[in-house]
Amino acid sequence: MTVTRPIIAMPDAQTVTEIRHWTDRLFSFRVTRPRSLRFRSGEFVMLGLMGDNGKPLLRAYSIASPSWDEELEFYSIKVPDGPLTSRLQHIQPGNQIVLRPKPVGTLVLDALLPGRRLWFFATGTGVAPFASLVRDPDTYERYDQVILTHTCRHADDLGYSRDLVAATMDDPLVGEQAQAQLSYFPTTTADESAQMGRITNLLRSGEVFQALDVPPIDPVSDRAMVCGSIALNTDMKEILEGFGLREGSNSKPAEYVVEKAFVD
Repeated sequence: MTVTRPIIAMPDAQTVTEIRHWTDRLFSFRVTRPRSLRFRSGEFVMLGLMGDNGKPLLRAYSIASPSWDEELEFYSIKVPDGPLTSRLQHIQPGNQIVLRPKPVGTLVLDALLPGRRLWFFATGTGVAPFASLVRDPDTYERYDQVILTHTCRHADDLGYSRDLVAATMDDPLVGEQAQAQLSYFPTTTADESAQMGRITNLLRSGEVFQALDVPPIDPVSDRAMVCGSIALNTDMKEILEGFGLREGSNSKPAEYVVEKAFVD
């Protein structure tokens, strides 16, 4: 016999307010924000659900909403046999999740030295922290140009970032700045699309610079953030350091940063 535990007793419980299934592989959801939670755009928190053993099953998720938002947004993959996402993908508005309000992470503006152009390099759900940063006014105050690159296998996997950019352009808080300063460079590696290829290959060949009509990455003016698979992180570190950039951190800002936290 299954014993149903009172959801209200969950530690650090937050209520789901909205969920959207983008594809059969991807979904996003919004939850209430703890009144005490303060975070920097680009950080992540631990969230999840209570397990059958009565203990919370938690994974690291980047906060996709900007620091000023009254709710919290998250973007996730669906893993059929994943310990967490196999269950999390079935949440509905009104359900509750466990959220530990202790934000951390390296994909924050403070971990970079001042510059003129900021690059966001994302694959898959790695676009989530950049969804937070492109909606933050501070991003446009610190940089003259912001470039969001998003690489996915399939064209429909780009739906989240495509809608994000469109909404940002119309946002009453940052829309005017975004229209003047934000560029979007989506690519696919499997499906036919306007721009195909791995972002790493497009950087090595210089195609991305030609397509965006910008000069190659320069450590004097360019800063970068990377969020994706371990393979992407490894390759991007090699590429960015080949351009002369150094990896930074919260304690020692430099020219680029990489996030090392993943969901299941």
